[in-house]
Amino acid sequence: MLKALKLEPEKCTGCLQCEMACSYENTGAFNPAKSRIKVFTFHEEGRFAPYTCTQCDEAWCMHSCPVEAIVVDMATGAKNVLEDVCVGCKVCTIACPFGTVNYEADSGKVIKCDLCGGDPWCAKACPTGAITYVDANETGMERMRAWAQQAPDTAPPRTNPPREKPINVYLSGQGGV
Repeated sequence: MLKALKLEPEKCTGCLQCEMACSYENTGAFNPAKSRIKVFTFHEEGRFAPYTCTQCDEAWCMHSCPVEAIVVDMATGAKNVLEDVCVGCKVCTIACPFGTVNYEADSGKVIKCDLCGGDPWCAKACPTGAITYVDANETGMERMRAWAQQAPDTAPPRTNPPREKPINVYLSGQGGV
């Protein structure tokens, strides 16, 4: 049975314990800049959202790597970067649609979540349960669908109301677009 990180932003307080635990486990230093999980801050809303590699089935980072430095860990399902093979070309950072593969200037290599070999420290360090390591089936499409079907009254108000009349822009045929 494969497991995955389940991220629940509504439980996140922005304490950054996940970032600290991740950086310490992977580098031996408490340095959030070297963490493989990040907490995004929505300042105006006063909310936080942890995010990291989702270990995609169709891992674009892995398929784009010209030297095949990203491989699947068959025990965890994690897509791991082989540091001794990575040449630091950053193609995988561009290919990742979620921005969770990052270039590390100190090493000249890329880093991404490897699920800590099946015992993710971010989940162990999270005091609110915003990050848990669960059966992979609990993190998929049905959970997203259930969230999408929630009543819209919980959505934040729009800050830019729609225009009453559409704006039509006409470009002249001279000199291109």
